[in-house]
Amino acid sequence: MKKYICAKCRTVSIIPHDHGQKSENLTAEIDDTVILAAHKKIDSERRQAGTYGLVGGLDHVIINTEQSKHMSAIGELMNTTGLRLADAFEDESRNVAILTTDNSANFMVTARTDGINPFLAFNQAPKSAHLPNTRLETLVFSSPGLEKYVAIQKNRGVRFMTDEIIERRNCLFIQTVPSLFTGNSIGFIQWTGKEGNYRPQKSRSLEIEAHKPPSQYLDQIQYLDHIATRVEAKLRDRAIIEFMELTNYSFDFAIYIKKLNSITSVARLTKADFALVFTSGISKNIQEEYIGPTEMYVRNYGARVHHMAFHTEDIDNVFHTLKAGGVEFLSDLVGSPEEGLKQAFTKGSNNTLLVNEYIHRFGDFDGFFTKSNVETLTKATEKQ
Repeated sequence: MKKYICAKCRTVSIIPHDHGQKSENLTAEIDDTVILAAHKKIDSERRQAGTYGLVGGLDHVIINTEQSKHMSAIGELMNTTGLRLADAFEDESRNVAILTTDNSANFMVTARTDGINPFLAFNQAPKSAHLPNTRLETLVFSSPGLEKYVAIQKNRGVRFMTDEIIERRNCLFIQTVPSLFTGNSIGFIQWTGKEGNYRPQKSRSLEIEAHKPPSQYLDQIQYLDHIATRVEAKLRDRAIIEFMELTNYSFDFAIYIKKLNSITSVARLTKADFALVFTSGISKNIQEEYIGPTEMYVRNYGARVHHMAFHTEDIDNVFHTLKAGGVEFLSDLVGSPEEGLKQAFTKGSNNTLLVNEYIHRFGDFDGFFTKSNVETLTKATEKQ
């Protein structure tokens, strides 16, 4: 039975109200029609507008924490991934740690010391409000022609946090205002000097107490494979389209898990690059008795990055060693060499609210996910 919500009086009924405003069909389910049509249009517009080739792969991500949890977050990442501390400094408004590993996007872990948090409004959900400054805020992509790119996007109506491109010692930088659909910002960096040196002109070194433990299993946790953002079902299409319009990424495929009311959608630059994943509900009907773990997560935490996935070798050893060391997981290892991959989700961090995923693709497996793994891991997030 179809249900409608009136755009004026917000009453839910089985017959659309006639107030001169359209009633939204709450029972409408998502498919990929809108995304696929938009994909073709966006690709054409990139070439016509001149943005094609002006945005490359992921350079780094920015994770902001509470000041009191900054050191703990840095230590936790160093103890559960292959990331190592490359630099740490204070600038005029933040404490910053740069974590790196080979052949991967870098990690900038920050804690604001001054100024307004532009992401604050997105951090007020029931299970995230106690950490109002904490989220993976920004995904920063490389740009070989930032000035041209920004001029084109401003003409399209894209809003940035600063009126002008910020000029730093070794790079040019700008980022969008947080997305109304994901709560994420998309940043762009053009290197003009030594790549990987993010220090601004005015900065001083910051003493970091965290130390990388010597361990062979951490070396088996390698580059950032993908990041997954969870969004409301009704905003899924707009979130993916917005991301494609800001980057040179394209919609690749989606896996539908109908019994969990969940879609996992993948956007990629190339098969060799970092991928961005969007997970949402299938039904737009927020009145359903069972909304599923994906929509429930968004209700509890707000739209935000749910997990960061790290490519991992010898995942069995990594999983069991981390577990023996006290890392808690949402599920056991899922998948097998015969299926082509194995994966595992940790519980959400008390420092960053982020889940770590460890993923191992075996041999000549050329897929990105398997449906059975997606279903099992989606189900496991009911525990959050």
